[in-house]
Amino acid sequence: MVVDVRWRAQCLGAVLSMLALAGCGGGSSTPPEVRETAYGTVRGVDASASTGTYAWKGIPFARPPVGELRWQPPVAPVAWGGERDATRFGNACLQMGRLYGPGVNNRFDDTIGQTLGTPVGSEDCLTLNIWRPATTQDNLPVLLFLHGGSAISGYTADPVYDGAALARSANAVVVTANYRLDVLGFFQMPQLHTGTQAYTGNYALLDNVQALSFIQRNIANFGGNAGNVTLMGQSAGAGNVLALLTSPRAAGLFHKALPISGGTSLATQLPANSIPTLNPASKYAAQSAALLAALVQADGLASDTMGAAAIVAGWTPAQTASYLRGKDGRVVLQTVLRAGLTGSGPIPDNVVLPADPIAEMAAGRYHKVPVLSGYTADEAKLFAPFLALLGGKPGMKISDAERFAMTQAFNPDAATTLTVADIIDPSYLPVTAPGMGYNARMKLLGSVFIEPSRDNLLNTLRTQQSNVWSYQFNWAQQPAPWNDVYGAAHGFDLPFVFGNFGPSLLAKAANSTANQPGRLALSTVMMDSVRAFVHTGNPNHAGLGQEWQPWPRKFIFDADLKATRLSVQ
Repeated sequence: MVVDVRWRAQCLGAVLSMLALAGCGGGSSTPPEVRETAYGTVRGVDASASTGTYAWKGIPFARPPVGELRWQPPVAPVAWGGERDATRFGNACLQMGRLYGPGVNNRFDDTIGQTLGTPVGSEDCLTLNIWRPATTQDNLPVLLFLHGGSAISGYTADPVYDGAALARSANAVVVTANYRLDVLGFFQMPQLHTGTQAYTGNYALLDNVQALSFIQRNIANFGGNAGNVTLMGQSAGAGNVLALLTSPRAAGLFHKALPISGGTSLATQLPANSIPTLNPASKYAAQSAALLAALVQADGLASDTMGAAAIVAGWTPAQTASYLRGKDGRVVLQTVLRAGLTGSGPIPDNVVLPADPIAEMAAGRYHKVPVLSGYTADEAKLFAPFLALLGGKPGMKISDAERFAMTQAFNPDAATTLTVADIIDPSYLPVTAPGMGYNARMKLLGSVFIEPSRDNLLNTLRTQQSNVWSYQFNWAQQPAPWNDVYGAAHGFDLPFVFGNFGPSLLAKAANSTANQPGRLALSTVMMDSVRAFVHTGNPNHAGLGQEWQPWPRKFIFDADLKATRLSVQ
């Protein structure tokens, strides 16, 4: 965790403020970890002595989306009496176990490796977490972070997303919020509709809007300024941020955007053979119909897809909704996986999300707020299985379970016999070989996957506004062999932004004593840019040593083992 002089100064200021109040006989008898929300009182954690923050975890921002509320827009939580315990994270949203999700204990632990491909989490999951500096200062900027995970996994209890270091460093209120995942979060089936507004299957985006609405109504009681909210997300979370940038439902709810490694481009807007970061609503409608048919077959109501389609064609919308809401959510997700229907994300349904978000941006019909985007130099290296899309084998020859065990057993400070040949498929070795080498193939994958959507997004925004900045994260100082396997891969900038370097999924593979000086120095500079952006809408600060110019220029965040290496391209 990054520790800087600001924490010490803030902690000293908080102590002096409290002593002054005590000496004058003034102040409130209410402890600083007890706060009011519109729904009741919450008691969090006074961690001023350990992290320099106060924290509140597991606060519901909507009712559990279960029973009749499954596949419905989120509903405000029911008020509670007395003090609600806010010292523990709420449940992860129901998902199929992956490396990027929780284990059975809703945290990062060894059970992650034992639950891959099995349901974890709960549908009762719409909670958020709040961190703020342990000071008496009010009117602080607010940052809401949406986690990644391909929109099918992820959880706010991931230790990388702990907001204490960032809240302290940025002198801001940091919020993280869950949202529904997979087909429970994005499901295009109008038969489920019971409201008066036009139907949308973007339940996850509506969860994000509900979290933003909670902030507008309640964050002042935690010292935050509801008029200065930055919406930040990474990967799938960045996709949600970009979706809300064009969604009428999010108007006025945030004032800056910080998407990291995300896109929102349809295939029709990208060069040939590119991999889109947004799929048309028709794809999700087909997925929903296929899932319904698969469930019907699994129940023995039909022997094949045609028979299942004939049966559901005879159902009323109410019968379809009752059948689907009566299903165990775990069974629903297992059927998605078994039937090969995996894939999730914002649905451009022209209700919550425009049918063509980039076209809306090009026409100026979006929320014109300052934008700070980030990408890594080796985004594609986290997606080694995608090399099969280029006509070769998947990049890794080991399973996710083997990789999890390998990384957790790795000692970054000890000599190792582990080599890249133990991990990467031999067809891509040596990694530096031209043409079919791992590095060359990953560079090609990045050129058809991440980069086209990045350029399409940022070039479009720049036609409408000048305050668009972008960074590229180049740090690749992991101990061998992981430096070849991952380098500056997708997601490897997150620990630097949050100031958290473990324990977490890839901490042992990435963070050594040798690379600590440069790593911590780079994290401090990146966190200072976040601080500048959430306060002013501009990421420039003196620690950069040079001007960070708007896109199409990009700021390069890098470091060697000892010190930062910063530049502008």
